[in-house]
Amino acid sequence: MTFTSADLLTVYLDAGERRKVGRLALRQRQILFEYDPAFVASGIEISPLKLPLNTGVVTTPDMIFDGLYGVFNDSLPDGWGRLLLDRTVQKHGVRRGQLSVLDRLAFVGRNGMGALSYEPDRSRDAGDDVPLALDRLAEESAIMLAGETEEVFEELLRLNGSSAGARPKIVAQVSANKSKIVHGHATLKPGFEHWMIKFASSQDPRDMGPIEYAYSLMAKEAGVDVPETYLFRTRKRGYFGVKRFDRRGGKRIHMHSLSGVIHADHRVPALDYNLILRVVLVLTRNIAEAEKAYALACFNVLAHNRDDHAKNFSFLLDDAYSWVFAPAYDLTFSDGPGGEQSSMVMGEGRNPGVEQLKALGKEHSLKNAPRILAKVQTAVSRWRHHAAAAGVTAKSTKEIAGRIGAA
Repeated sequence: MTFTSADLLTVYLDAGERRKVGRLALRQRQILFEYDPAFVASGIEISPLKLPLNTGVVTTPDMIFDGLYGVFNDSLPDGWGRLLLDRTVQKHGVRRGQLSVLDRLAFVGRNGMGALSYEPDRSRDAGDDVPLALDRLAEESAIMLAGETEEVFEELLRLNGSSAGARPKIVAQVSANKSKIVHGHATLKPGFEHWMIKFASSQDPRDMGPIEYAYSLMAKEAGVDVPETYLFRTRKRGYFGVKRFDRRGGKRIHMHSLSGVIHADHRVPALDYNLILRVVLVLTRNIAEAEKAYALACFNVLAHNRDDHAKNFSFLLDDAYSWVFAPAYDLTFSDGPGGEQSSMVMGEGRNPGVEQLKALGKEHSLKNAPRILAKVQTAVSRWRHHAAAAGVTAKSTKEIAGRIGAA
């Protein structure tokens, strides 16, 4: 690999018609951005709060994302994906310290989440139709996390895209009957859809896949807006899969995380659902979208999903270029920093509950809040039913039931 630093990138929006958004440049350790005049004239706001449409060169006043605007930072891999990229370039003699954020965006290229893409494109696409063996990929992911081999880095990087999160995962194309899984970045094959499939990390229980699948079933019953999910079962274990909501068939959809929208560092838990709902209302101007966010707040609190940080909420730009609250993702039993909820509820982080959730609904005048809360409570009380449907072990079922108060 011959490495040349990317000091200038062209940004495109590939949602349907491909539009040139503007240019990113690195000058004297400062990142500059300028919208393309034609894109300004289009009126399409890709990041209305922090990067509104204006002419001229701009820089962000904060360094939360190393000087990058949040909307572009959303394209970068985090956790697992960053580890893969770092180890891959190191294998080719490039020190990870040599990579600027623009270099990393160039490696994302056209294979990132959402609809933004970057040129020059240094991504590497595995555009073949070879079926993927989930057990083999899971084993290779575990070996790679242990730092024992360099042989599988590049394949896993191609399969990862720029998906965020710490757990190993791949993006793939999955057939309608779920029997075939192939590489995910190439042009969508007829009869296939874009999915993301997760593997367990070294800290996860062996039945992590079934647990997350059970949580998706429970969330659906609770009325939370969740994408289609599936448990891909093999002879060895079950792997949780979720249909990508930033893809509709072969079309890409612009996605913006809450972290990127308001420039909130997801590594520093400082959010409150009160603020989250305010942002939802400001961005979507739709009370129904706020109710979707409220249902998610109720579920995260009552189901003990405490890893509800700023990157675990997102927004989508629909076909009319209006913002909607994205379907829920990364729903599973988890502890937050210090055992607290990553996102507080009306100022309570250590032990938020029904009282704070009721106050949250009243604060935002959500008339349907009592009904939404009651529906979530009923679904969570049926944890054992969902766990049995997903094949969660008796040990995990009992432990989680004890923590969430399910009979």
